[in-house]
Amino acid sequence: MSAPTSRRRAIAKALTALLPLAPYADMEKIRADAGAVHMKTLPPSIAVWLATIAHIRHVHTDYEKLLAEGYDRDSARFFVKEQTNMMLTRWRATRLLDEEED
Repeated sequence: MSAPTSRRRAIAKALTALLPLAPYADMEKIRADAGAVHMKTLPPSIAVWLATIAHIRHVHTDYEKLLAEGYDRDSARFFVKEQTNMMLTRWRATRLLDEEED
């Protein structure tokens, strides 16, 4: 089920504000993930942030490879934090992962 129109607009606005230079294909996947049912209780900006980090982690880093090699999720996330921030920087994100964030 798709998010209501006002929520979709809020997600689109938050996505554009967070990732001004992200490629269209990536933005569409992030937009869909942020609008998923399990994200509906979150504010749009938080849903977009979480969807963005998950998307980058799974698609643009070595996260899946590390998991396949036997690393636990927290360790794999630690090791791809720099790759994640590099992608966020490339997309001119207005926010990066900090040291305490996963």
